[in-house]
Amino acid sequence: MSNMVRQAGAGLRLMLVLTVLAGVLYPLAVWSVSRLPGLENKAEGSIVYVNGQPVGSAEIGVDLTPADPRHDPWFHTRPSGTAGEPLGPGDPSTSGASNLAADNPKLVQLVQERRDAIAQREGVPADQVPPDAVTASASGLDPAISPAYAYLQISRVARENGLSEQQVRQLVDGQVQGRALGVLGEPTVNVLALNVAVQQLVHP
Repeated sequence: MSNMVRQAGAGLRLMLVLTVLAGVLYPLAVWSVSRLPGLENKAEGSIVYVNGQPVGSAEIGVDLTPADPRHDPWFHTRPSGTAGEPLGPGDPSTSGASNLAADNPKLVQLVQERRDAIAQREGVPADQVPPDAVTASASGLDPAISPAYAYLQISRVARENGLSEQQVRQLVDGQVQGRALGVLGEPTVNVLALNVAVQQLVHP
């Protein structure tokens, strides 16, 4: 009986130690690291605020598909792999790639449909539509587009917002982010930041 009591006591002490370590100290350490300068914003979801109100996350691309296709004042993100139609809208609560091979007939057809739809929307030949405009990212929620895709949308965004193309071009120029460390990746433009800049220009 005494042996069972000792074993029960040892088990209870071990449970208490592990509870403190894994249930209190470890979460507290992770939370403390997340408060370090440069990490706090990312830990909180990289929320973008305008006039004190949250308007989205800088790390999640949400395509603002207009209710009326005749009035489309927004810059668009890359298409989502979760979209039920060629250009969305996708579901930002889920993410995932299509997992279709590059030569899969279904993907080839989908890419062509996207290219034709974007060319019609922007009023340009289909061969001017850049690759990132018609291909979904691995997550399907990429927040950034190539400068080429941003520049392609300038005429429409300027027209729909009553701005000059030069004004909108300057906004795009100011939002282009270079390669990481100067050599990694490609230049990008954050779509949410760009749309916020457009809105602030229209409604200062």
